[in-house]
Amino acid sequence: MRDIYHDLVPLHSIYPASHSGAKTGDVIIDLQGFLGALIICYSGAITTDTVFQLMEGNESDLSDAAAVADADLLGSEPTLLAATDNEVKSFGYIGKKRYIRVDTTAGAGIAGALVVKGLPRHKPAVS
Repeated sequence: MRDIYHDLVPLHSIYPASHSGAKTGDVIIDLQGFLGALIICYSGAITTDTVFQLMEGNESDLSDAAAVADADLLGSEPTLLAATDNEVKSFGYIGKKRYIRVDTTAGAGIAGALVVKGLPRHKPAVS
């Protein structure tokens, strides 16, 4: 039987809400027990291009937050365009840090980001 339900844990990092300008993500994601993550960025109606940035660190409050190096990404951090409402784009994280958070560096309108933890060290994964 094929089963990904027990291998993936989806969590919000940016709640879907109206925002303006740069935004620190709402939730820090703990990747302990997982070897990677899929980040899904999405928008409703936006009036200014929304630029996403993934941050990483080993402190639970991300006081050591730094932008993720391109070598630790699969694909690239997306920009959702104001000219194209209701977009969905994704990229992957394969870095070694324990905590990640999705931020925006610019944008205005309704947007959000999900992190789907994957490649669990132990199965089934617990949400």
